[in-house]
Amino acid sequence: MRVCIYGAGAIGGWIGARLASAGHEVSVVARGATLAALQQHGLRLEMGGEVHSAPVRASASPAELGVQELVIIAVKAPAMAAVAHAIAPLIGPDTVVLTAMNGIPWWFFEGFGGDYQGKRLSAVDPDGALAAAIPGKHIVGGVVHASFALNSPGFVKHHFGNKLIIGEPSGEKTARVQALVGMLASAGFEMVLSEQIQRDTWYKLWGNMTVNPISAFTGATTDLIMGDELVRGFISRVMLEAKEIGARIGIPIDQQPEDRHAITMKLGAFRTSMLQDVDAGRPVELDALVTVVRELGQMTGVATPFTDVLLGLSRLHARVHKLY
Repeated sequence: MRVCIYGAGAIGGWIGARLASAGHEVSVVARGATLAALQQHGLRLEMGGEVHSAPVRASASPAELGVQELVIIAVKAPAMAAVAHAIAPLIGPDTVVLTAMNGIPWWFFEGFGGDYQGKRLSAVDPDGALAAAIPGKHIVGGVVHASFALNSPGFVKHHFGNKLIIGEPSGEKTARVQALVGMLASAGFEMVLSEQIQRDTWYKLWGNMTVNPISAFTGATTDLIMGDELVRGFISRVMLEAKEIGARIGIPIDQQPEDRHAITMKLGAFRTSMLQDVDAGRPVELDALVTVVRELGQMTGVATPFTDVLLGLSRLHARVHKLY
């Protein structure tokens, strides 16, 4: 399969390296130091104590790479405006666009949401440019349950996890999504075909919409965050607001915050992706993780005072450090 990775950071590099090693024709849209590293070394992946290197075709110009069968978008949400502006040459009539990103995507209410179906979320697509550039018919949603870091540009270190959850926004088990599950499974990923990808997206957000930004403005690892009873209590309040929002849009969560805390505590002294972004001076994806939850609260009539505090403090810290 002709596959293009748009965004060869930790997640994109992991997926791209596995697919290239499995024999797929992988190209990558990259620039700067990442482009130079890919052209010299290919995609490199440190996993299980071994370093794997896979040759890929890398370019800063999507037009140079041409129409693909599968495009995997693995950028952070703040980069999506630039992606929307440049992605058109990669997309043909039958191209599948798989999103492998954190937070709530711009297509969240595509084929889903009851009374909210078709609603545009201003927090993640303020002017509708993303929906216009990547029509919903091309989208397959993805949720990543794995952890990585970058050793250097184009060189990913895998920490733990190997799961990809994918699904059509409509929830249909189409031939194309079933074929995609098979293709990714054959490349070594633990695959789950979701009956409702928005539910899986929301459940992941329910855990990381709090710990990620708190780690970013405090510098704390997850063990310290979960170990402070006052902070943990604040996180629970935010999660209860999000839980009520989810129930009103058709994706209830049957757990309590304490159930999710127990999972987070098992991570130990874990550095979240947002903390890694702050340390590297990269823009933080607050809008896709927190601002959008506030917007959904306003849309559904759920008061979000604790989410508002989290957003305000996180946004202020990011603005002071020119990361938002």
